[in-house]
Amino acid sequence: MDEEVIPILRVADAASAVRWYARLGFAEQWEHRFEPGLPAFVEVARGRVRLFLSEHAGDARPDTLVYLRVADVEEVAAEFGVRVEEAPWGREIELRDPDGNRLRVGTPRR
Repeated sequence: MDEEVIPILRVADAASAVRWYARLGFAEQWEHRFEPGLPAFVEVARGRVRLFLSEHAGDARPDTLVYLRVADVEEVAAEFGVRVEEAPWGREIELRDPDGNRLRVGTPRR
């Protein structure tokens, strides 16, 4: 097993969040609820990159920042209609999901 870090992001509606993250190329892997009607905990993945999306109030706080390094930031920028910014370390954009979590998405300089 490879070791990894998986950020947990707080979301109000996991189903809506999964649809939003699909625009970034993430696909739902699984969903867990202790019982029907209780908060959801979902894993989404984009290749080897994974995020946990949690409706549980104590799992994470809103306004979290996650950096996502991608091969082509231009493609992501086009999907969301935002302009790519130049930085000394690469090209990047910043997005906010429907729950206010921030995602900085970038392609490093080669």
